[in-house]
Amino acid sequence: MILSDDIVMRECLRLARRGEGLASPNPLVGAVVVESGKIVARGYHARFGGPHAEVNCLSKFAGNPARATLYVNLEPCPHHGKTPPCTKAILSSGIRRVMIAMVDPNPLVRGRGIRTLRRHGVRVRTGVLRREAREVNRAFIKHVTTGLPYVHVKIAQSVDGYIAASRSRRRWITSLASRTLVHRWRAKTDAVLVGAGTVKADNPRLDVRLSEGRDPAVVILDGHCSVPLASRVFRGDRRVFLFIDERVRKARRNKIARLESRGVRVVAQQGIKGRLSLRRVLRCLARENIGSILVEGGGNVYGQFLRSDLIDELSIFVAPAVFGHGVPLLGEGSERAERIGFLPRRTMTAIVGPDVLIKAWKE
Repeated sequence: MILSDDIVMRECLRLARRGEGLASPNPLVGAVVVESGKIVARGYHARFGGPHAEVNCLSKFAGNPARATLYVNLEPCPHHGKTPPCTKAILSSGIRRVMIAMVDPNPLVRGRGIRTLRRHGVRVRTGVLRREAREVNRAFIKHVTTGLPYVHVKIAQSVDGYIAASRSRRRWITSLASRTLVHRWRAKTDAVLVGAGTVKADNPRLDVRLSEGRDPAVVILDGHCSVPLASRVFRGDRRVFLFIDERVRKARRNKIARLESRGVRVVAQQGIKGRLSLRRVLRCLARENIGSILVEGGGNVYGQFLRSDLIDELSIFVAPAVFGHGVPLLGEGSERAERIGFLPRRTMTAIVGPDVLIKAWKE
């Protein structure tokens, strides 16, 4: 079989995805060396702070560089960060032909890596599967170009639009298949965000149990600093961010001290009637290297995000259940007519167990 550029670049993208949940806030990158029409070396960026994809790949290459081409889904970095420049490793390898899917939008790179290679006589071609490459790194692109994390809102609801029954003891609306999928999303996301009401009502762990992968950080929006100290999200050694209203800091100083002694990062911000600014929260998290967020509830939080124009991806699981009355999707005041800020550009539907999944993306 002839290895076309598209075939090889798809292998780069497949390798890149192996770093999901581990490489952030760095991008997902895979690299492949082709020599005499065959793939002879592969590599990917396996974890933040570790060797980049190009270095991992080139360390396995022992062939003739004059006959070799390096494929990589993102422009190689030309600067020192936690690791040396990838352009230096490429030049040292002797390879003089490089295929790149997309230019790195990071202001520290953005064309500099390509110019460095070309200045040293390397032939560089860009644009191979550019659209697919952008899809793989959509969270990274959002983070480095806007200073905000990628926001994925997940909603589980009944057919008649409730996210919980009024007096039901049932913890889950959706099926095991749907919950397993959500746990996979958690493992690939930097942080899970919920409101104080969800913590108090459900006492969730917000970890990864139904899938393989690491547990995400936890973000709680709690303007009144009301979540119980015994909540399960405060157990373990994960990063936990608790956002509170600045005006309650003095009254809650003892509780805040106890939370901080457990490693909880308590962030006080100016709010309006106990409600925090989502944009300020997201900017703070982005500065903490949180590049992607999965929003999991509850109704007031969903309502804020849906009105905010801050959502990048929306996933709604509709379970085959009718409650008649319960907790509304958009929280308090959702019965009045109002504009919803999320306007998707593309959508899809899928069947997950007995549930229907509706997905939408802003871009």
